[in-house]
Amino acid sequence: MDLRGASADSLRELTAELDETLRGGGDAQRVARELYNVASLLRSDAALRRFATDASLPAVAKQGMVQQVFTGKLDAATLALVTSAAGRRWTSTRDLSAAIERLSELAVVRSVPDANQLVDELFVLGQTLSANPDLRDALANPARTTDDKAALLDSLLTGKALPATVALAKQALGGSYGTLTGALAAYREVAAQASGEAVATVRVVRALSDSDRERLTAALSQQYGKQVHLNEIVEPGVLGGMRVEIGDDVIDGSVSSRLDDARRKLVG
Repeated sequence: MDLRGASADSLRELTAELDETLRGGGDAQRVARELYNVASLLRSDAALRRFATDASLPAVAKQGMVQQVFTGKLDAATLALVTSAAGRRWTSTRDLSAAIERLSELAVVRSVPDANQLVDELFVLGQTLSANPDLRDALANPARTTDDKAALLDSLLTGKALPATVALAKQALGGSYGTLTGALAAYREVAAQASGEAVATVRVVRALSDSDRERLTAALSQQYGKQVHLNEIVEPGVLGGMRVEIGDDVIDGSVSSRLDDARRKLVG
């Protein structure tokens, strides 16, 4: 999700409000669930979304409409956040639903004591889906209901993963990020960023030793100016060295990459 201008400012301010709400004792899991439901409604109801983001209308009118729609259906903490969101400026009508969905993701992250465990479980789930096309297809099959897919996730994850991991996996079924694996990767970034960290995916031909992992973590953390959390993929196709993906950056030290560089230099 890439919000710009007024929408980015609004999300930043709403994130601060969310944190204050949860520090005040708000139920993070309930707030997360309700915010996601609101985001889903706004995505599907174009008229409601346009009214709530109409810059020509007074903020109080938009907030009154939101309260009329959601009073009695949301916890007071969630309603306050949604009301605040309706009174803010948005660059695009779709940015409101995207921002509220991001708040729901952040609330899930805030519900766990250790965000690193959540990052790791999302990573393992993503790798499981990548390695099992039948499972991936079953969860992406449009002929199956969302409830059916959620039940499948429950059977796979309940008792084996954090409730937060299960909740985000179910949110991934909504299709906001295009694919399940895309959603899980985005959630990993959200969880890491919420803890002031960055996530690096490291592809190696064989598992890193503890000392190598520590050195790589330290080097990347120094380079990026923040703590880096490593997720490791053992990939036989990496012909030596390693490939590190962190955000939009790729650090490719594999033999195949160096050979490609050499070929390009020779051709040039």
